[in-house]
Amino acid sequence: MAPMPDWGTLPRMLRDQAEHHPDATVIAEGGAGVTLPGLRAAASGIARGLIALGVGPGDRVALWGVNSAYWVAHAFGIWDAGAVIVPLPSRCKGIEAAQLVERTGAKVLITGAGPADTPLAGLLPPLPGLRIVGPEAAGLRSLGTKVSGREAEERALAVRPGDLCEIMSTSGTTGVPKGVMLDHAQILRGYWDWSEIVTLDEHDRYPLIAPFSHGFGLNAGLIACVLRRATMVPVPVFAPDALMSLISSERASVLAGPPTLFHRLLDELDRGSWDVSSLRVAICGAAAVPSALITRLVERVGLERMINAYGLMEGTVVSMTRAEDPIDVIANTTGKPVPGIEVKIIDDDGKEVAPGERGEILQRGYGVMRGYWDEPARTAEAIDAGGWLRTGDVGVLDEAGNLAIVDRRKELYIVNGFNVSPAEVEALLLREGSLAQAAVIGVPDPVAGEAGLAYVVPRPGATADPEALLAWARANMSGYKVPRRVVVVDALPANANGKIDKRALRDRLP
Repeated sequence: MAPMPDWGTLPRMLRDQAEHHPDATVIAEGGAGVTLPGLRAAASGIARGLIALGVGPGDRVALWGVNSAYWVAHAFGIWDAGAVIVPLPSRCKGIEAAQLVERTGAKVLITGAGPADTPLAGLLPPLPGLRIVGPEAAGLRSLGTKVSGREAEERALAVRPGDLCEIMSTSGTTGVPKGVMLDHAQILRGYWDWSEIVTLDEHDRYPLIAPFSHGFGLNAGLIACVLRRATMVPVPVFAPDALMSLISSERASVLAGPPTLFHRLLDELDRGSWDVSSLRVAICGAAAVPSALITRLVERVGLERMINAYGLMEGTVVSMTRAEDPIDVIANTTGKPVPGIEVKIIDDDGKEVAPGERGEILQRGYGVMRGYWDEPARTAEAIDAGGWLRTGDVGVLDEAGNLAIVDRRKELYIVNGFNVSPAEVEALLLREGSLAQAAVIGVPDPVAGEAGLAYVVPRPGATADPEALLAWARANMSGYKVPRRVVVVDALPANANGKIDKRALRDRLP
């Protein structure tokens, strides 16, 4: 692998790239382009505005909006100010956003455009002490006139490799999302190596479909493009019907998404004539990818490579398939660990198992998070004294060192590539008011991969209406968290410890 330049931090990386590649366009949006120097200048102006608001090194700044050039510039502005970005999903509702802002102690909330131009700030309940800055007028840049460019530059250059750059929300098992702390050095190294394996470079055009609030969209999308001077095409709200025109009109060369995205691509090619000759790399993060899908993509689209990968918010990039891997390895495994990462499989007694045997996946190396924000006890549960991260996923290592994901120990389920915590959905449903209990499980879904099924018990004297509950959920939860179906029951099964027996609920399924 080519060694990464000695940048150390995201602000220094952006400055070096802008200085040495002044003509490189890193963002394409609405027929216009943003060059590296343009991004650097925009970020500096935003940083000056944040400094004027009193944001200091290490302070948290939340960013809420759809994928856009605005989001990219403000992300780098936050990092230039020495602050830590707290991305809020654009589709999250007021309750969810407020929880994330309060838990991380964010000083400032920057709002961009929401889905269908929803005015996001208006969705929030009152949060004392929070400064909200929106996209109207010049925003932070007008505030920044009070701060000198020299002061802002000194702030950006004072950021250290070990300083936090992100607190990413990840689904929790207690009903409240956890904040994963990641620093500049590990993000730079992880996604430099990721980009090397993908072969992302300055000739690529890469539509960013995954939201910037998601680890993949932010790190393997936005940051990777600036690292490699590839042109990102931010997709504000992805519509599957627009996939082919997006690839064709933008001359996309790199495409990332779940298997359903690539099935859709092939279906559209079967139905009509589309020019997808620009595509050369496809990246799919899934436990298993049908080998027939890979074969068809290579033969029909002419892909140079299809890559399967495994990562998690707490551990950044864990394993990836390589260019020389045969189709059966790409289809059935997530490849070998990336450089600097160790993986082992353990049984229920904590002992390492032999190749070919299943057990929990443990990971160690530079990519392991710094911990959960303000939760040292839960951090200690996740990372042992030897630095091993318990992923909660069940896997198998073959003799060649390829990692296959076969199950999840956690109750999380995955909807269109997004982890969903049943406990979080249950906690949100209980806020509706008519329920005494709620139990959510993930069930197979032909379109989304998995979907939520909620069993609910009404409060005494109350009536629970499934359609009304779903309507409330759609109004108060991110779309991927909304259960596909609600079933009203008189009581929920319990195990010997008095806990809800979700295995018994799964046994009720037809």
